[in-house]
Amino acid sequence: MIGALLERHPRFANWLYGFTPPERGTVVLVHRRVYIVPTRLGWLFAATLLILLIGSINYALALGFALTFLLGGMALAAMVHTARNLARIGISTGRAEPVFAGESAQFRLHLDGRARFDRPAILARHLACGAQFVVDIPAHAMAEVVLDVPAKRRGWLPLGRVLLETRFPLGLFRAWSYVEPDARCLVYPKPERSALPPPTAEAAVGALHTQSAGNDDFSGLRTYQLSDSPRQVAWKAVARTEHMLTKQFTGEAAAELCLDWALLPAGLGPESRLSRLAGWVLAAERAGANYALRLPGVEIAPARGSAHAAACLEALALYAAS
Repeated sequence: MIGALLERHPRFANWLYGFTPPERGTVVLVHRRVYIVPTRLGWLFAATLLILLIGSINYALALGFALTFLLGGMALAAMVHTARNLARIGISTGRAEPVFAGESAQFRLHLDGRARFDRPAILARHLACGAQFVVDIPAHAMAEVVLDVPAKRRGWLPLGRVLLETRFPLGLFRAWSYVEPDARCLVYPKPERSALPPPTAEAAVGALHTQSAGNDDFSGLRTYQLSDSPRQVAWKAVARTEHMLTKQFTGEAAAELCLDWALLPAGLGPESRLSRLAGWVLAAERAGANYALRLPGVEIAPARGSAHAAACLEALALYAAS
């Protein structure tokens, strides 16, 4: 109920938690942002102390009083150490590598202890998906937390809210705080495996220019294209995988093709078109071809290589279909 109330009133939630998301730069957990309450074990411990105190009063047991106040003092000391274990930690984010839709984005958080003492058993949990990681932070050192967040759709995936929690040293108290760093991960469209577009009769960008095949050393296999000779087909690999594959040699000249939005069937929806184009980008990169990408309002010149593939996939990920 409280969580639903805070979701309906984000300004009140931000005031309560002591920050306004997203937080840029290094986030420091000042004491105002650290909350602490007894755990279930802590409430049972308090009930036990109450029973010991009542028994000691009833029977006038001096040793009972001593034991009760000794355990109570230990609990108070544990409360102080629990809050201190989390307070003043500095949180910064690392770079999240791009992923494809359907995979998990790995967000990296760097926790700086900023203290002369160790900080054991710090739990980091992603509130939306439940991914969690437990780490110990040495004195005057940093520790890394990796949270796997599912990437369900293309585009920018923000990290969202993360819970930091500790129950050190006795588990009687739970101290926690929320952070929401300004971190995001680029999610590419889920690639659809399909054959590259067939050659066309056009001479402009967008045509697949047939090149003379080299006969030097065998370098690998690529997806079969209609212009390939039957002699170049890897029939043994076709029998194993049931996919048409063509032998590629190091002396083979690179083809040039265009991955054009207009070449796709008219019945495909925008997301299906982007998925197929993403599959074409990966297939063209594996084939070693020079390829261009053409979307409505976006055109990337022919090239090849990891940087070119990343630029094409980023354009597909951020494309806004009208």
